[in-house]
Amino acid sequence: MEFEMYLKDSGIDFLKNHPLKDLTTFKIGGEAKYIVFPKNTKQLIEVLTVAKDKAINHVVVGNCSNILVSDKGFDGAIITTVKIDFFKIDGNVIEAECGAMLSQIAKKACEAGLKGLEFAVGIPGTVGGAVYMNAGAYDGEIKDVFEWAEVLDENLNPVKLGRTDMRFSYRHSRLKEEKLVLLKTVFCLQYASKEDITPLQKANECSKRRREKQPLSYPSAGSVFKRPPNNFAGKLIEDAGLKGYRIGGACISEKHAGFIVNVEDAKAEDVRRLIYLAQKTVYEKFGILLEPEIQFIGEFETPLFVPKDGQNSR
Repeated sequence: MEFEMYLKDSGIDFLKNHPLKDLTTFKIGGEAKYIVFPKNTKQLIEVLTVAKDKAINHVVVGNCSNILVSDKGFDGAIITTVKIDFFKIDGNVIEAECGAMLSQIAKKACEAGLKGLEFAVGIPGTVGGAVYMNAGAYDGEIKDVFEWAEVLDENLNPVKLGRTDMRFSYRHSRLKEEKLVLLKTVFCLQYASKEDITPLQKANECSKRRREKQPLSYPSAGSVFKRPPNNFAGKLIEDAGLKGYRIGGACISEKHAGFIVNVEDAKAEDVRRLIYLAQKTVYEKFGILLEPEIQFIGEFETPLFVPKDGQNSR
């Protein structure tokens, strides 16, 4: 109750005992005790400080576009940054707060004749989530344009981290290794030359490819698995005979087997069972262990697959 009283007294927007499926792009998820919407970084720091002091279990999220939430929900505070969304473009430099939508920034950059973020026009996440995951598509990644970020360390002190500090790799950053929360970041793009295909044209090509290949007509969390070395998760799942396989209201997409889609009021456990099935079947057929790309919040009945032989996948 102390945490709730703080939220009420501070005027910070929040919901109580509210279904998280209303927030996730998967349209899946049980109730959270609190969903908190700080409007600026000052409020975000205050909420995190109080949650830590009161020992409130909490998770910071963005647009919830790469998340599967348990059917049991979350007994704590989900703190979403979507209202902390200021960004500006100054020449070829972009400064953006954690909750700014990456797709909107990418579009504005393309319209300004800047190249480097064309790949991100169709990515539905926030800047914070994109940096956290080193989001990428169509031969582009966040690390390619990242300059520096202001983050909160484990003690909630602001720290500035440059590109090398972030330890970027495929779908990975230092933010995943440590309990760091991104406040804002700076990207540096390049001016397109007259000889280049225009950034808008390239962005439109990426969007067209996305529409043609991805099952955008159903709720999902994007690509479920990371790309294995020298291979593709979707192809492996399709070659394993699982394309179109359905459990409950969840289905391995007929259009792209790397996606699991919510076709009919799917439960989180439906999705987890499909993830386990895909991992197990692909490993048994090809010796490759698929690693989930999506993030999980809450407790699940169905585990992720772990090979019994203990061998590394090839």
